[in-house]
Amino acid sequence: MWGPLVASLFACSAYASPPIDRRALVTRYNPTRNASSTTTPMQVGNGNFAFGADITGLQTFHPFAIMSTWGWKNDSLPAGKTIEDSFRASGNVGISLENHGRLVEYMFNGAEPMQQWMISNPNRVNLGALGLVFWSEEGTVLNVTESDLMSAKQELDLWTGTLTSSFVFDGTPIQVKTISAQTVDSIAVTVSSPLLESGQLGIFVDFPWNDGSLKFSDPFVGTWNNASIHTTTLNSTPRGNIGAEIAHTLVNSTFITSIGGDAFTIARDSPAAHRYTIRPSAKSGSTFSFSTTWGLTSPKSVPSPSAISLSSSQTWESFWTTSGFVDVFTGSTDPRADELQRRIILSRYLMRVNEAGDYPPQESGLVNNGWYGYVFSFAPRCIANHPDRETFRKFHLEMYFWHCQHWALWNNWDLLLRSSSVYDRFLETSIARAQVQQGWPTGARWGKMSDPSGRSAPGQINELLIWQQPHPLVFANYEYRAFPTTTTLRKWESVVRNTADWMATFAWFNKTTGVYDLGPPMYEVAEDNIYNNTYNPAFELAYWRLTLGFAETWLERLGEQVPANWTIVKNGLAKLMVNNGTYKVFEDVEDDFWTDPTYINDHPALVGLVGWLPPTEGLDLETSRLTTEKVWASWNISNLWGWDFPMLAISAARIGEQDQAIEFLLDPFFQFDDTGYPVGGVRVPTPYFPGSGALLYAVAMMAHGWDGSTGNAPGFPAQGWNVRAEGLSKAM
Repeated sequence: MWGPLVASLFACSAYASPPIDRRALVTRYNPTRNASSTTTPMQVGNGNFAFGADITGLQTFHPFAIMSTWGWKNDSLPAGKTIEDSFRASGNVGISLENHGRLVEYMFNGAEPMQQWMISNPNRVNLGALGLVFWSEEGTVLNVTESDLMSAKQELDLWTGTLTSSFVFDGTPIQVKTISAQTVDSIAVTVSSPLLESGQLGIFVDFPWNDGSLKFSDPFVGTWNNASIHTTTLNSTPRGNIGAEIAHTLVNSTFITSIGGDAFTIARDSPAAHRYTIRPSAKSGSTFSFSTTWGLTSPKSVPSPSAISLSSSQTWESFWTTSGFVDVFTGSTDPRADELQRRIILSRYLMRVNEAGDYPPQESGLVNNGWYGYVFSFAPRCIANHPDRETFRKFHLEMYFWHCQHWALWNNWDLLLRSSSVYDRFLETSIARAQVQQGWPTGARWGKMSDPSGRSAPGQINELLIWQQPHPLVFANYEYRAFPTTTTLRKWESVVRNTADWMATFAWFNKTTGVYDLGPPMYEVAEDNIYNNTYNPAFELAYWRLTLGFAETWLERLGEQVPANWTIVKNGLAKLMVNNGTYKVFEDVEDDFWTDPTYINDHPALVGLVGWLPPTEGLDLETSRLTTEKVWASWNISNLWGWDFPMLAISAARIGEQDQAIEFLLDPFFQFDDTGYPVGGVRVPTPYFPGSGALLYAVAMMAHGWDGSTGNAPGFPAQGWNVRAEGLSKAM
C-alpha cells in the first residue's frame, strides 16, 4: 500500500535524482560503544516491544528494560476500596469548579488514597532481563563484573537491526548477537565462544517486581529484591519448539516468557528467587542460539533465531528504503551538517523502535518509565498551584503531536496508523469525560495523561490542559492530504464531529466584549499560568481557529451541513491581545511578562503562531515576527527542553531566518547522546523522545517545505548546506 505512494512522491520530486545512497549514509552512523552507558542502553525492537542491552548485548551488568506497549499491571487497591471507587459515582474523585455560570466536576484534589492509586495505575512493566552466567572450570558460578571484560566492542547495524557485542573474558573471546523480531515480540540471541564447549558460559533470565510507587524509574525499571510479593512458575516440559515457559505474576497480571532454539536445560537458581539459569546442551558446541517470546498468553511456537534475523533485516531495509529520507551531509560545507545528519539517522531508528506502537508513546518510549513529577523553576506563586504528580509511565495525549506527527511528513503511514486510531478507540471515554463526568452538553473532551483503557488520570494539569483537544483534527487533516478519499473522511467523521463540538461548546460568549473566550479554568501550553484566572491564551486561540476551520472543511467535503455554532465560534473567537507591537502569551497576563521569570522559563508557544501553525485568520505577520524575535531575545533558552528547540527552529524557518533555524536545531542545550537518545537536559531525564519527534518534524518541514513555500530546502540556509530530500510530504 505504501510503496506506490512513496514512489509517486519520488517521481514528483525535482531534486531526487540521482538517488541518495541511503545505505551508505545510514551505516555511517552505526553507533558503537566500548563500555556500557549508565543511562541509556543499546536497543533493538519493533515499535511495540523493545529490548535494552548493556555492553554484553544482554542485561548482564545493567538491568535495562524489556518493555512493551501491552505490558501493564494494576497495583493492589487500597484497603477497603474497589475499582468502582475510581469513577464519578463514588462522589470523592475530585472537586467542582465554577465555569461561567455552572459547576464542572474535575478529577483532582480527590480523597486519598484512591486518588494516588488512580494516578499510579495501571503502570508499565519491565518484562524481565537476560544476561550471561560465567562458571569456573570446577563449576563454581563466578562473580564477573564489566571491568573483568577486555577488548569490549559493540556495534548496532542500523540497516538490519542487528546488535553485535564482542569482548574477551579470562583470555577467551565471546560474541553475542541480539536481534528483535518485527511481527512478534521476540528476541533472538546467538552466543559464540569456546566457553560454551567447556560448559563455562550460560544464560540467566530474571524477573523484577514492578509497581507505581517509585517517583523516578530511570534508567532502570522495577526492583529485584522483592521476591516474596510476586511469583514465577517454570514449565520445562517441551512443547513443539518451545523448550520452556515461565509465567510471571504480579498482583493479578501474568506475563509469559517462552524460550526456544538450541537444546538447553533450565532451573531456578533458588526457591526464593525469580532468576533461572539456562545451560546449553553439550551438543551446541561453541555456538548457542535461542529465542524468547514475551506476551500475555502462551504462543503456539516461538520464531527461530534465523527467522527473527530475516524478519529484522527485511523490515529495517524496507523502512530505510521505502519512506522519506533526508541527506544534509553529502556536499555540505557547514561543519555542523555531520552532527545534524547523525541526529536524523539515529532519531529515525530510535523512533521506529520506541514510538511506532499501537498506542501513543510515553515520553521515554520503551527505554524506561521516564519520570514521575516535574522539576520546577517557576515563580513561587505558581508552584503552589501546580501539581507534581504526573507519571510518564502513561502516555500524554498533548505530546502525541510531537511524538508521532513526523511519521506523516516522512510517509511512514504504516507506523502512524497503528496509533492514530487511538482517537477512534478513545472516543467513547472522551465523550463520557465531557458529557457524563463534566456535564458538557455535547462533544468529546480528549484527556491528557492516559493508558490503554482511555481513562484519564486525576490531576490539575490532566483535567485542565486544553491544547491537546485540536490534535485529532490535525492528524485527520494530514491523513486526508495523503489519502484524499471518502473512506478517509468517513473514517474520521465521528472523531471530527465530537472534537469540534466540544471546542465550540467550551468557548463561552462574553457579553461584555461580544466575543468568544477560552477559559478559565484551563492551563495553557507552558502550564505556568494560574488555571482559574487565565483566559484567551494566544496559541490556543490560534489553534482553535485553525482546526475549527479544518472541521468545517471536513463536513463540506462529505457534503454535510456544518453545525452553525462551529462557524459562529470560529469567527467570533477573541483576537490575540497585542501590547507594544507584540502578542501577549494570554490576554490577562501582565504587560511586562517578558521580564517575569514566571512566564519565560517554559515552552515558548508564542513562536508557534507562525511555524508550528500556519498563519491563521486575523494573525498579523509583522506582529508575529516581532513576537518571535522578542521570544528569542527574552526567553530563558537555557531552561528549555525537548520539542522547544525544533519548535523554535520551524518558526525561524517559516519567517525566513534559516540560519537561526539551524542554530536552534543544534543548540548546546538540545543534546543527543552517543547512540542518538535525546538528552533530557536541565528539566527532564533521558531519554525525552518528544525532542526526537520534533526534530524529525522540523527537518522534514525545512527540507521539503510547507504549504506556500517554494524552492528546494526552504528552511535551510542557502550557503553551506546541500540538502536532498526523497519521499517526504509537505507540512501544513
